[in-house]
Amino acid sequence: MRLDEFIEFEANERAERRRLAAEKDYGVLDHLDSFERRFEEHISDDAVVGSVSPSIFVGRANYPNVSTGLLSPVGREERADAFETSAAWYDEGVSISDVFDRRTSLLNSTRGVDVADAGATGGVKSVGGGGPAESVHDAWDGWLGVQREVAIADRPVDVEIGLDGTPDLDFDVGTEDIKTPTGPRAAARTADLGENPHVPRPVKKTLEDDDWRAEGAMTYLYRRGFDVYEINTILSAGALGRGRNRRLVPTRWSITAVDDTVGQFLRGSIRDNPTVDRIEVHRNEYLGNAFWVILVPGRWEYELVEMKSPGSIWNPDPEAGVYLAAASEGREGRTGYVEETAGAYYAARLGVLEHLDDRGRQAKALVLRHVSDDYWGPVGVWQVREAVRNAFEGEHGAAETFGEAVRGVADHLPVSLGRLRRKSTMAAGLQANIGDFVDAG
Repeated sequence: MRLDEFIEFEANERAERRRLAAEKDYGVLDHLDSFERRFEEHISDDAVVGSVSPSIFVGRANYPNVSTGLLSPVGREERADAFETSAAWYDEGVSISDVFDRRTSLLNSTRGVDVADAGATGGVKSVGGGGPAESVHDAWDGWLGVQREVAIADRPVDVEIGLDGTPDLDFDVGTEDIKTPTGPRAAARTADLGENPHVPRPVKKTLEDDDWRAEGAMTYLYRRGFDVYEINTILSAGALGRGRNRRLVPTRWSITAVDDTVGQFLRGSIRDNPTVDRIEVHRNEYLGNAFWVILVPGRWEYELVEMKSPGSIWNPDPEAGVYLAAASEGREGRTGYVEETAGAYYAARLGVLEHLDDRGRQAKALVLRHVSDDYWGPVGVWQVREAVRNAFEGEHGAAETFGEAVRGVADHLPVSLGRLRRKSTMAAGLQANIGDFVDAG
């Protein structure tokens, strides 16, 4: 499909998606009222009644003494798996309000632990105290033991959670609460399994091998069909890596660590693949974020350019102008963490590399992300990952030259072509290296 035809086709598709999204939206405050009623019905004698936990959470504040939690969808246990972030959320077409609903419906029953300490009480004993921390690799009892069982299971687990007093929940919701949707927190006293969780055989294998580095275990699980969502939960629970080196990993860090590690594995896998044979333009839009992915014949190269519109969640001042951020890598990848575009860089790169690996090809890839003012609440980098993964479905545009592709896309971006070229290494420099297209192998 010619690039101009593809752009017109995409415009019609976007209009239909916006209409459907508007029909699904609903009020946040109504949800909070219903949650408070459910919560009161399911808290009895300082315990969560009939609790089912689909996932865990490890905080990063005050690291290495962090807060760890079991997440429970109070009053909605029969569909607990729907409350765990996954690729299925994209397939469902969840809205920002839907994400707010699911996130705020999860009771986070928490205890403080040292990230490395198993201790006699499952990691709680040493918080704030002295003495050397022990590894969590043999922590199968107490709080950390239950948390790990939930993390490695392949379905939500029945748990019995004892609370340290009845939580005093604050349901006064302001702007900041809506910007960062999180569920209520309650201090946990005890946690016990209500069943024997089912653990997949590949996960058992990684647990039993105390000499397996975390990076190798992650790629092993990925090659066995585990998605990055499952792997980052297992990593977060301290269940991957060499025996005594195993540590709890804050959830936010584990997400990026898995995206990066799997991305490096895929980059190595496509390294000697033949190149794509023409310039392709792919597009997808989700939750107020529009992604353009331009694939160019050549050896692997990647750049993410983010354009954050005024009034969007990360650029709230309506008079600020569009904020630009960019980060890139060449054939050998990067040696340091990407500060400017953070986790979105690795999530988008994963989607591109998966597509190229599926095709048995490699390419230079420029990803352009426009964050519009429709993105009123942050839902997490999963939406970046899934939007890019799904950008390659269906029709795509074709261009004769990279310059033509960039110019065609730039007409639909919130910044001028000149400003884009000043920010983007690839947009500024690829035309001068057009001979490299032919030299790729």
